[in-house]
Amino acid sequence: MSVIDKILKYKKSSSDFCTAIIVAAGKSQRMGRDKILMPIGGMPVIAHTLKAFEKSEHIDEIIVVTKYESIQQIADICNEYGISKISKVVIGGKTRAESALIGVCEASDKAGVIAIHDGARPFVSVNLIDRVINALGDNSAVAPATFSTDTVRIINSKGIVTQTPDRDTVALIQTPQAFSAEVIKTALTKAVEKNIAITDDCSAVEAMGLKVCVVAGEQSNIKLTSSMDIYIAEKILSERGAVK
Repeated sequence: MSVIDKILKYKKSSSDFCTAIIVAAGKSQRMGRDKILMPIGGMPVIAHTLKAFEKSEHIDEIIVVTKYESIQQIADICNEYGISKISKVVIGGKTRAESALIGVCEASDKAGVIAIHDGARPFVSVNLIDRVINALGDNSAVAPATFSTDTVRIINSKGIVTQTPDRDTVALIQTPQAFSAEVIKTALTKAVEKNIAITDDCSAVEAMGLKVCVVAGEQSNIKLTSSMDIYIAEKILSERGAVK
């Protein structure tokens, strides 16, 4: 644990009950196969994800939102890899917002904090989970982020550059994202009701006019989207000593 993590570390109280919603209901169209169940480093992608949340002392409950046809497989994976904090595996909706809202609505009544994570980010660390939740405090929402090492340009529909922002101010947002349970439930409900297109759960909170706090993310916390990401994933696992 780093010095910063020790400073931010707090003692859990009964009001800090945290439910982790793992969203794994996507169609994996760009991957060409179900990336959640795909093996990397000897176990399914979703198993890597779940094990990190299982180890975090801040997480009290885990809910997986997935496709109907994957429910039994996810349940079997939880049993095989000892995910004791799992409380439910539920069917997702037609959109990311619907799936996240379904998960949030299934959270325990005791949950004061909700953490939402992409199931296809299997390299999330316990330190990152804890850092995001520790930073919530009086904030409505917290998200981890890294910064671009490339020049970023804004273009219009015709492919013409309209703006070149300072890359030091361009944050690449990751998950898990942590929220007050009441705030995220309200935000996602409104986003679904108004059919607001959101790219992540913090977008729903921002649509309510609330601010999002950003903390340091991790370069290794990649989201598996295309086949090329599998090569990167194996390299990360190799460096961690998880692949032989």
